[in-house]
Amino acid sequence: MANINRRELLGQATGMAGAALVTTAFPSRARAQSAAKVAPITMVINQSPWFAGFSRLVDAYTTETGNRIELDVNPYPGALEKVRNSLRATAGQYDLLAIDINWMVEMFAGGFLMPVADLDPSFKLDPATSTFGDTIFWNSDLRTFDRANGKLMGVPINGNVDVLYYRKDLYEKHGLKVPETWDQLLENVTKLTDKGMYGFVHWDDRGSMLYDFVNYMFSFGGDIFAKASAGDFSIVLNSPTNLKALQFYLKLGEAGGYPNPGSMSQATMIQLLVSGKTAHAITVVGAWAQFDDPEKSAVVGKMDATLIPRAEGGQHASRAGHWIGVTARNVPREKQLAALEFLKWISTYEHQLAYTRFGAVPVRTDLADSDLFKEPKFRFLKAQVENSKVARVFAVVPEAAQMTTIISLRLNECVLGKAKPAEALNLAAAEVYALIEKAGHKTGRLPDLQ
Repeated sequence: MANINRRELLGQATGMAGAALVTTAFPSRARAQSAAKVAPITMVINQSPWFAGFSRLVDAYTTETGNRIELDVNPYPGALEKVRNSLRATAGQYDLLAIDINWMVEMFAGGFLMPVADLDPSFKLDPATSTFGDTIFWNSDLRTFDRANGKLMGVPINGNVDVLYYRKDLYEKHGLKVPETWDQLLENVTKLTDKGMYGFVHWDDRGSMLYDFVNYMFSFGGDIFAKASAGDFSIVLNSPTNLKALQFYLKLGEAGGYPNPGSMSQATMIQLLVSGKTAHAITVVGAWAQFDDPEKSAVVGKMDATLIPRAEGGQHASRAGHWIGVTARNVPREKQLAALEFLKWISTYEHQLAYTRFGAVPVRTDLADSDLFKEPKFRFLKAQVENSKVARVFAVVPEAAQMTTIISLRLNECVLGKAKPAEALNLAAAEVYALIEKAGHKTGRLPDLQ
């Protein structure tokens, strides 16, 4: 098991770690109640842009409480493999597991996890903690996310949501207003597209395009399923509403001027933002730290973030990309309780402020009254909070991975000009219907678009 280099991390956090950070750096709120002394635990987590901030907060937790957490850090696919293996073993290897929205349904539906109330019936999630569209609650009867009748399965540890990034300096130069609607964004994109600058780039590669498109789909009022929260998984992907969303998506991409549509990965899109080659893009708030890093960025101080636009008459929506901490059924109860103690500790107001200063993405929506908002390097926080409040999830079935592959492929074919928008949505809907029906969900589908 890979242990974190604590000397290095504590060195990075000099003057900010441990109890001193919590008690003196943020006097605006009363200090959180001290954590109980608990057994040492192990945690599996992925290596990501926000991991450094998380690991520093783990060190602060150890310094303040004396409780120890051993971290096993892995690339994204490796972390998923270790999570799956540990959950399916007779005795789990990990007491605390970090899982993201793409894995949650699989883990929740599999019955591998301990609901929080089963460990501590008195635990109440702080109202200021984002529930990211209530996707941290699971209804095992309906097999879907459900706050009203489901159980709390874990506590958020990272608040990744999509945001709209835009070049603040160019907006000021050209007298542009931050867009409220997609049409307003399109106007700004058109004005900023020239030979040396893409006005906008989509994340539209073959394997991942659905992650990008759902921001448009939700804001236009569309969805993939009729009403998943009520157990109705009828396919509405090929609705007239989604057709409008896809048509606008194509129009915006064309206006942005990128010469190779259908080939953009998330990593390449972020690099175009960092290098100053695009004026706009929509991607995760976790990418923010790179923009003001003078060793990596050509746009230091020039980038800003805002709420993702809405359709005319529609609603704002942001694809949730959060992570939660969960405990497994197959580890000793003292380890489960120790894991929950850390999750309680990390979610307090004071520790979330510290977490944000360490470079991670907070999970609370009440940080607006903190002094962080006065510091330019934390100017992304308003966008993060606003998008968290409208966060939505499309991966609401255990078959989400296969569904994402199907829809992304058909949407990508549309971007490449191999299929017309209605044709792409009809084909994707038919294939997803076959997948969901085979899995035994209550389902149906709309007639084909003409």
